[in-house]
Amino acid sequence: MRIAAFSDTHGNLAGLEAVLADIDSRKVDLIVNLGDILSGPLQPAETADRLMALDLPTIRGNHERQLLTIPPEHMNESDRYANAQLTDEHRVWLEKIPEDAWFADDVYACHGIPGSDLIYFLHTVGPQGARSASNDEIVQRAGDVRAALILCGHTHIQGKHRLSDGRLIVNPGSAGLPAYDDDRPFAHVMEAGSSHVRYAICERDGFGRWDAELIAVDYDFESAARTAELRGRNDWAVALRTGRM
Repeated sequence: MRIAAFSDTHGNLAGLEAVLADIDSRKVDLIVNLGDILSGPLQPAETADRLMALDLPTIRGNHERQLLTIPPEHMNESDRYANAQLTDEHRVWLEKIPEDAWFADDVYACHGIPGSDLIYFLHTVGPQGARSASNDEIVQRAGDVRAALILCGHTHIQGKHRLSDGRLIVNPGSAGLPAYDDDRPFAHVMEAGSSHVRYAICERDGFGRWDAELIAVDYDFESAARTAELRGRNDWAVALRTGRM
């Protein structure tokens, strides 16, 4: 079985289309969406329409939760823009998306970690910023989820880590925004380092274990960056062009 996983599209329809086209060329059995689908200054409604029509297996990210639960006056700028574009039909779709899911007997997906859509799985944030998580930290976050393959998103940074018991944790990176900054729990930046959109293809290796290919795709990022600029989001424009903040 070949599974394509993408995450953190953030309303970047051009990025999403590039990822979907590349997936289509690689003959996969299943495509899964790991959340943070719409929020941002690009094309949230159009992205929702595209994904609703595809009806892919999907889980909810923290931004979906925020769109559904936080009053608009208390939303951050990206959520507030997306919220203003969404229809009642879009909201009904979002409400039906689960927080996590099993996509096969041994494949589990969450946005952050099991039980939290905000904690990073493969990175740790401290007073000095973000760093790669230690094996012990990853073991603790995986907990008792006995999936052979655990898919996650949230950080926008591709990565994979195999635990000593054989479980593989895979983050496909972002299909829409290659860099961002945050102030929780400490100020930090997450930077992929280039304008590419990213996803992963997971399949079993010659030993019967899951493995993952981490894929970067070029696309018309300049058009997306100009859209961000027109909507007053120069921070997004820089991130889209460079993969850095």
